[in-house]
Amino acid sequence: MPNQTTPSHPTRTVPSRRLALKTLASLTTIGGLALAGCSREDSKAAAATGPAVVKKTGDKVAFKYPNNPSFDLIYLADELGYFEGTNTRPEYVGKIAAPQIIPLVGTGEIDFGSRMVPLVISAIASGADLKVVAAGGKTLQEAPHMKYFVRKDSGIRQPKDLEGKTIGFNSFGACAEFVTKKYLRQHDVDVTKINFVVIPDEQAEQTLVTGNTDLAIIHAPFSGRADNAASLVRLWSDFDLDGGLGGMAPYSAHGQFIRQHPEAMRDVVAALAKAGNWVNANTEEARKLVAKRINMELKNVDRYAYVDDLVVTEPPIQYYIDILQSEGKLAAGKVAVKDVYTNEFNPFAQQRPAKS
Repeated sequence: MPNQTTPSHPTRTVPSRRLALKTLASLTTIGGLALAGCSREDSKAAAATGPAVVKKTGDKVAFKYPNNPSFDLIYLADELGYFEGTNTRPEYVGKIAAPQIIPLVGTGEIDFGSRMVPLVISAIASGADLKVVAAGGKTLQEAPHMKYFVRKDSGIRQPKDLEGKTIGFNSFGACAEFVTKKYLRQHDVDVTKINFVVIPDEQAEQTLVTGNTDLAIIHAPFSGRADNAASLVRLWSDFDLDGGLGGMAPYSAHGQFIRQHPEAMRDVVAALAKAGNWVNANTEEARKLVAKRINMELKNVDRYAYVDDLVVTEPPIQYYIDILQSEGKLAAGKVAVKDVYTNEFNPFAQQRPAKS
């Protein structure tokens, strides 16, 4: 797909033509990328040969990124013109199912992706070449990362009521699985008696309404529609479960892209940080942009909150390392916090220590 060239425009006035959805390709597009792009073996070979040669200053760099219906800072940064004045642009490669994003970043078939920390940790433990480069979303009481819904007539009100029931969430190995299981075990729930199934966020509310699941864990922006559904009730948010510690939804990049394009990395992370700060300061304007992008009524679009300046901090990463170890998914000492992230490309990182 050719790069999109965006004319300069003020931060808060976004031309309507920029709000049009990019063409969503089918998942077969990604299959084509897998054939033409780097394989897992290619990626490992590239890593073994050391850093790639940096291209000369002024070369245009296009980074491959999913074109998913979601609340995402890459799309907002693009709409707001934050890549203008740089040599870096997103190249949207089509829709990619959430469980595939980190594996494809890990092999270099896409260059950036936004998925939760435990998926990144597990990928690194398995030898994938990627790192968290920007903190991304955070959980607030008024802006949770994910919400938990049941039908009003289900009789489910307490954690113990979920034994023998079916829970729908957007993927295994991420926040919805591990935060939930940790919370349920704390309330003496036998999680082996619960059926966990994968349902995309945009389908989770309807799947719950029709009785195909008994509890749905839904992420913003789609959680707002479930909040407004007459037959549903919200039980909890992830803020209720862990105070928001597990809610950092970071941006990761493929290792070869990081080594080959340090200037592009600075462009992307700076654009993400500016977009995140803009969303925090302009929550309603951000919701309007996302509502148009995903073709959803504004009243149903939940807001998102972002880590200030997108500087990565260590406690959310250690939180998931501990959980993965306790779940038997990660050997002790296999992955250290420092293996998972870098703030090298964030212009705001020097203002705050990573351990804060």
